[in-house]
Amino acid sequence: MAWLAMAFCFWAYPGGPAWGKYWFKIGSKAKLVPGPRGFPVLGSMNLMANLAHQKLAAAAILFNAKRLMAFSLGETRVIITCNPVVAKEILNSSVFADRPVKESAYGLMFNRAIGFAPYGVYWRTLRRIAATHLFCPKQISSTESQRKDIGSQMVSLIACHRGDFRVRDILKRASLNNMMWLVFGRRYELGSSNSETEQLRALVEEGYELLGKLNWSDHLPWLASFDLQKIRFRCSQLVPKVNHFVNRIIQEHKAQLNGRTRQDFVDVLLSLQGLDKLSDQDVAAVLWEMIFRGTDTVAVLIEWILARMVLHPDIQAKVHNELDGVVGRSRPLMESDIQSTVYLQAVVKEVLRLHPPGPLLSWARMAITDTTVDGYEVPEGTTAMVNMWAITRDPEVWMDPIKFWPERFVCKDAGAVDMEFTVLGSDLRLAPFGSGRRTCPGKALGLATVSFWVGTLLHEFEWVKSDHNLVDLSEILRLSCEMANPLSVKVDPRRES
Repeated sequence: MAWLAMAFCFWAYPGGPAWGKYWFKIGSKAKLVPGPRGFPVLGSMNLMANLAHQKLAAAAILFNAKRLMAFSLGETRVIITCNPVVAKEILNSSVFADRPVKESAYGLMFNRAIGFAPYGVYWRTLRRIAATHLFCPKQISSTESQRKDIGSQMVSLIACHRGDFRVRDILKRASLNNMMWLVFGRRYELGSSNSETEQLRALVEEGYELLGKLNWSDHLPWLASFDLQKIRFRCSQLVPKVNHFVNRIIQEHKAQLNGRTRQDFVDVLLSLQGLDKLSDQDVAAVLWEMIFRGTDTVAVLIEWILARMVLHPDIQAKVHNELDGVVGRSRPLMESDIQSTVYLQAVVKEVLRLHPPGPLLSWARMAITDTTVDGYEVPEGTTAMVNMWAITRDPEVWMDPIKFWPERFVCKDAGAVDMEFTVLGSDLRLAPFGSGRRTCPGKALGLATVSFWVGTLLHEFEWVKSDHNLVDLSEILRLSCEMANPLSVKVDPRRES
């Protein structure tokens, strides 16, 4: 009875039981962050089910807490913002430099990779390695031929389809093959299947499902020993397979290191010396994260772009006209042509605005000390989230936000923004790759890949509606926010052979 009484006492506070427990214990008279109470003990864990970004945006409006809202996930205190100014305050603060503890992430070795490594010397070393060796302009430029090769394979494969087909299958295989080539130096033909790519695809899919689940044990510690969702068990089954797969490739590279002329990510990491040198276990974790994070996002974003092109043939025609003016129809698109395309890049930005792959910026931050956010006291250990989906659809931030209008990124007229608008994190009105210390390190590479492949697919084909399946923009949120129903289309070749 005493436990129940205390549970209801904690639950009475704005933000729910986790916040009530904290404020009750310290007896503070601080200004309380508004937010839903949810349920006793459990808090608002229901808000994180299914389309969490939409539910959290609706709750923020309901509680008049778009700037900052508090809620509880079991015993975890959470704040979330739907405001770009407050988002910048959180993401660019050194206080929010850590990741919250997530059992599946640690179980999948990500505590040794860039995404979840604790803030400190080791994490700063990984970031420096990524910026200097893996995602620097020179390294991105050196892999241009790989993107061109896989883009050509996609074109050949798509040209074989005479009727309706699902584009997702091709995009996911292309993205996986690209990462295999980039990270491991493995080149595979898109139209053929082999055991290694099939094995890796299965490992990645299992990892996505585990990391995308709301794990009750992360927020209700008294449930942890039961492993009710079997997440710990499944991680323990998956990690040995990942270790075997990655370590086998590392050993092959070690044996061939002196004779190799082309450097992939494995070669780069193995060649590091001095303070930057990593153990084999750390190399395996970093490489696994690269494959894991780099495969899904590119395919998801391109599918959203093609869906919008099918739904808006007038906008697709404008892209075609621009590509014909820059490239013509007598030769394929080159990656160097992309810098001359204004409207194509505006289309990519507009799709990132309406369909950010990580609507909650994928992985949250955690306060490493007590701090203040937007005038509210936020204690150490609080999880902070940014609802980028809500920001990019806010009429106070964007004019006519639901309308698909790439022109908003072409000129400053009629309330639009200029063509130099960057999506790389400095402007929090649209920062799909995050911002600050924990921004996605591979954002430049991902954006280069998406822009070139989309340009290639639109230069080669006109994308039209399927005869049998309508374009459905419904969402499903896993680790990334993807189309609930895969895009089915037809294509008409448009370039001269």
